Amino acid sequence: MKPRPPHDSDFDSALAAESSRYSRWGILRRRLRFQWLGGVWQLVLLLNRWGKRILDLLLSLLLLTILSPVILVVCTLQIVQGKRWLMLDERLGRWGVRFQQLEFSVDGPHKGVLGALGYRHLGRLINVLRGDMSFIGPKPSRPDDLDLHQRAFQKRSSVRPGIVSLWWLRKRANIDFSSEIEMDLEYIDRQSVRGDVGIALRALPAMLYGSGASTAPDRVDILGIPISNITMDEALEYILDSARGSRPRQLCFMNTDCANIAQRRPEYAARLQAADAVLADGIGIRIAGKLIRAEIRQNVNGTDLFPLLCQRLQGSELGIYLLGAKPGVPEAVRDWVSSHYPAARVCGYRNGYFTPEEESDVLRAIRDSGAQILLVAFGAPKQDLWIGEHLAETGALIAMGVGGLFDFYSGRVPRAPQWMRELSLEWAFRLMQEPSRMWKRYLLGNAVFLVRVIWWSMRRGSGAQSEFEGKL
Repeated sequence: MKPRPPHDSDFDSALAAESSRYSRWGILRRRLRFQWLGGVWQLVLLLNRWGKRILDLLLSLLLLTILSPVILVVCTLQIVQGKRWLMLDERLGRWGVRFQQLEFSVDGPHKGVLGALGYRHLGRLINVLRGDMSFIGPKPSRPDDLDLHQRAFQKRSSVRPGIVSLWWLRKRANIDFSSEIEMDLEYIDRQSVRGDVGIALRALPAMLYGSGASTAPDRVDILGIPISNITMDEALEYILDSARGSRPRQLCFMNTDCANIAQRRPEYAARLQAADAVLADGIGIRIAGKLIRAEIRQNVNGTDLFPLLCQRLQGSELGIYLLGAKPGVPEAVRDWVSSHYPAARVCGYRNGYFTPEEESDVLRAIRDSGAQILLVAFGAPKQDLWIGEHLAETGALIAMGVGGLFDFYSGRVPRAPQWMRELSLEWAFRLMQEPSRMWKRYLLGNAVFLVRVIWWSMRRGSGAQSEFEGKL
């Protein structure tokens, strides 16, 4: 059938609308509309550019007004006692312009209290008010620290330095795996007023963590388990050196759940003690370190370590083997590696569902793959006990139990967002994901672990040894 021609009235209406659109007034209306939209967009850009500065001005002025009585009293006491009340420290601001960073000085009986409350840093509020600094931004650098001819540092100096930086926040959470300049550039690329507010809110609880562990012992004993207190970079170097070595090594990760299991199962504790390296995993171990006054340098967990390891393996002769998790999961992890790090070698993979009769075939497959690095995802304590028993038969030069790592990188289980990890709340995210399975581990297990650490520390201080400590 031929389409029906439009009614004359419809045609006339369409013709009138088209004529109106291209008439003098129609063209004028469209121009005005485009100019209005352009004006709105310019306003949005202007607010994004100046909104942060306006917030800095208002907030710094408000805080200085509220805190001025304390500042005036302390400064007056310093002057009366003939002591310095203000210190100047030359720093580089936006576009490399030099400015004097202000810090209040305090001495006397109240020095400890005021120092703990951060009184000396209140001088930086004046820098924010003057426009030298912002509340959020890269850490202000000294003139000798930066080479403004390098592109990265030029980009870093394109924004005002801040009292709080993304690097400071992650260092407090022990997840500062990238360099300071890399995190500064990450902040600049994603900078927004909303993002700054998020960093400011996350900085408040981060202050409770204490400063980052700049000095710490190389080894920390927690519940009789020796922990290699190293950074993420050092852990990666250890893995790569071991993979090029001559004898097989076992690396373990210990979180609060692993520590609790080790207290119930002596064979697992013995395996952790016999491992070549045990790394601190999670906020619980960090809190335990604070309780026994031995700072943990970084949260060296397998989930954060894996992509960094793949990055370093790119183009090298070393390869990895993925063993464990449900059917289909190791394949998905292999695909993830191929997509994100195409030059990294995955020599083979196998799910963790096999019978004792099939175990010899699994060991043969790992050995024949030629992989130097073996990742086993059986869950604790099975994965570490299995590695301890079969490492020599696999042919791998370093093997590590990685728990639920495969589930994260296969996409089967989502990982906590970055802001929760910066607040050391990844455990809370896992609890929300699987409350029926995780509540005992996190709500009861974490509390039991801390009580054990306190009791163990008291006994150790009195000269008593824990059940496993004498074997170290």
